[in-house]
Amino acid sequence: MVWCSGWRLASAVSNAGGLGLIGSGSMHPETLREHIQKCQAATSNSFGVNVPLLYPEIEKIMSTIVEENVKIVFTSAGNPMTWTGFLKDKGITVVHVVSNTKFARKSIEAGVDAIVAEGFEAGGHNGREETTTLCLLPLVRDMMNIPLLAAGGIGSGRAMLAAEALGADGVQIGTRFAASIESSAHENFKNKLINLGEGETILTMKQLTPVRLIKNKFYQQIAEAEREGSPADELKKIIGKGRARKGIFEGDLDEGELEIGQAASYIKSIKPAAEILLEIWNEYEVAKKTLIGRTT
Repeated sequence: MVWCSGWRLASAVSNAGGLGLIGSGSMHPETLREHIQKCQAATSNSFGVNVPLLYPEIEKIMSTIVEENVKIVFTSAGNPMTWTGFLKDKGITVVHVVSNTKFARKSIEAGVDAIVAEGFEAGGHNGREETTTLCLLPLVRDMMNIPLLAAGGIGSGRAMLAAEALGADGVQIGTRFAASIESSAHENFKNKLINLGEGETILTMKQLTPVRLIKNKFYQQIAEAEREGSPADELKKIIGKGRARKGIFEGDLDEGELEIGQAASYIKSIKPAAEILLEIWNEYEVAKKTLIGRTT
């Protein structure tokens, strides 16, 4: 949720009964501090911070989280062994995001409190294995007894119920909320999301860090370079710096890196986060009753 989930979205989700997360991947430490403080002022409910562990200012980010008394941290994109102990020693609940069973095992060994199993349907950075949520969830569930959350391709109540059937205790949803009113993404990006069709996103850049993107002019440049066998250094030059900001936050739909999940194909309108959450919950309840009715 880089460039999408700041304090406005996180607090709106928490106020509506979910657990809002501030996405720190696009923030410098002082920017994160500001968002944490504003979120604390905007909600009396719990919220957390998502931290990509490959972040260049990771020590300062972690210090800021501790200093601002954040109680829940979701870590991703890195080794859970590195920071889990530090955070738990500070009384912080730690959840780690994984895309395969190897890292699920590492997370358990690191002592995390819960795991997010994220299938390759998800937007943004992803697993090279291309394991779907449908396959990943039972694999991870069978190897652990701590709480398990599902992510990747989940944007509806029906998908939430399916995840529960596969062993999930809850779900983490990104793409659906990227198109919320409170999302800090540019309106161009939001409007692009609600007009995406099936198959208009793709997992790419496997030589570097796999990421699911909308197929646009920037993606075509990357795809062409990969077809020609360009080395990683050449791909890095094409990407340059600030591509995600350019696309998601500034609204350049041609030259920006437009990260989003497959669930975008069934989002048709931009709504308040609270309304989205309620719709998902109500659909989940209806789907569950319908399923129970079929078995009685």
